[in-house]
Amino acid sequence: MDAQGRGRAENIDPADQWVLNPDTGDYELRLSPSAGQGQSTVPGPRRAAPRQGGRGRPTPGRDRERPRQGERDERREVPGQRRRRVKEPEPAAGGGRRKQRPKKSKGKKVLVWTGGSLAFLLVTGCVGGYLYYQHLNDNITSINDDGAGTGGFSKDRAINILVVGTDKRSGSGNKGYGDEGSLGHADTTILLHVSKDRTNATALSIPRDMITDIPDCPTTMKDGSKKTIPGSTNVRFNESLGQNERTPSCTMRTVTKITGIKLDHFMVADFNAVKTLSSAVGGVEVCLAKDIDDPKSHLKLSKGTHTIEGEKALAFVRTRHTVGNGGDLSRIALQQQFLSALMRKLKSSDTLTNPTKMFSLAEAGTKALTVDSTIGNIMKLRDLGMELGKLDMKNLSFATLPVKDNPAEKTPITVVPDPPKADPLFAMLRADQSLTEVKKKQKREKAAVAARLKGPKADASEVRVDIYNGSGKTGAAQTTLTWLQNNEGVLKSTQLGNAPSVIKKTTLEYGPAQADQARRLAEIMGLPASALKPGKSEKNAQGLPAMKLTLGGDFKGAGVPIAPPKKAPEGIQKVEADKTVCAK
Repeated sequence: MDAQGRGRAENIDPADQWVLNPDTGDYELRLSPSAGQGQSTVPGPRRAAPRQGGRGRPTPGRDRERPRQGERDERREVPGQRRRRVKEPEPAAGGGRRKQRPKKSKGKKVLVWTGGSLAFLLVTGCVGGYLYYQHLNDNITSINDDGAGTGGFSKDRAINILVVGTDKRSGSGNKGYGDEGSLGHADTTILLHVSKDRTNATALSIPRDMITDIPDCPTTMKDGSKKTIPGSTNVRFNESLGQNERTPSCTMRTVTKITGIKLDHFMVADFNAVKTLSSAVGGVEVCLAKDIDDPKSHLKLSKGTHTIEGEKALAFVRTRHTVGNGGDLSRIALQQQFLSALMRKLKSSDTLTNPTKMFSLAEAGTKALTVDSTIGNIMKLRDLGMELGKLDMKNLSFATLPVKDNPAEKTPITVVPDPPKADPLFAMLRADQSLTEVKKKQKREKAAVAARLKGPKADASEVRVDIYNGSGKTGAAQTTLTWLQNNEGVLKSTQLGNAPSVIKKTTLEYGPAQADQARRLAEIMGLPASALKPGKSEKNAQGLPAMKLTLGGDFKGAGVPIAPPKKAPEGIQKVEADKTVCAK
């Protein structure tokens, strides 16, 4: 439709006709009676509430006024929209009003700012909703993940999303920040892990100046052709995107190589995302423990609490020279504080019940983000956002990948991973274990499973076990046997070759009289309680009862604990999202 056909609609706020239904928690489109004439491509404004006896929605308790014959065409709904039947409130006994159903809690609707903010209120049951759905769909930019991901999240397992903030200077709204011709880097990178049961999540920041290896990256080029971009060794992590034609799928492969975690999706945001999203929610509250005056990022704020948005919000997440030690790790702490505050604002009733803010978020999010093609439309983003929305922010932790100064540099300007701290952290994420205590999860854990590790333990010399290799790793059973006998004193052990099939998880089957042996072997090998399978014992070649240990895909090597650490390593940089921390 051309500009003349739109008439005054171009100045209409589309949020004005969308209102929150407190019973369902969804936003619904309320069209004016004349909405069928001169229909805009986005919903128009909501009519003011009529006075008693006026046209429009009837006053509760009064019969709806029947239209006269001459008015029927004028008052007809938009074609294709079902007329919503309004049920009048019934008086309760004693003349009072019937008690309303309690409203659904908004607290658990916190939506992670990158994808969750798109999980709101899309209702396509009417023409206006469908057109706005199409409008948002057209905003989305998607790129092939080139097989680097899992093919898409699933409701029955944990979700892993790579959120990348690029420092690309080209494009509308991104100029004026220096190096305007830059193709961009992986400037801010967060691995968001949401647990299988959706009770907790960890957002792991990956330092841009960390030295790592970038693998070969099969890539779909802009013209649709396929190309494998050669990998690089001992380079900064931020070169995994933008440089040498690398796309976000290459950053995904690099993160998987570092952490051992296969990712479901990626989301890439440029400078505009911080500016538009912070403005869409009406500003984000941050706290400073001291004055900041950084001429390089153009941030000047006094000590205390401030509400920032737009250019000032971008300056906040970019500044680093006047906070902490002036390096990238200090800037990461600022970014984590900002994201925590943004999510607190997103979950607040001030945002969730405000149609204007939610539609502003829809516009800002769909325009500022580039996503992988498996979530390249608004309904798939909505489904993902609804899963993320189940998360209780009390159980969301921000952490930073543990690093240390690069020993290869006389004056370190880059960092390298710190394995004693990083490896246990990766193991916890792979095992879907929270960095902080999650009471809800602990209550749901079956007491019978946890109790399998409690009780007396046999001496290692009394443990009799047959070992099978179901890990798919050549020689796993033999190396485990050698380690158990030579290092741990488990002399009554035998390896019996490959299991009938490869299995994902290591299991230890034992009889009732062998529980004390099972607990000892679990302690020696670092087995989780879930690996212990009470049942019947088998007899070994000598006719003696023996436990059956089958190594699974989680087996990392003899002497390497299979169970993840029970708590995060000491000294890692960590922020809990529901707490306000003042930047120093």
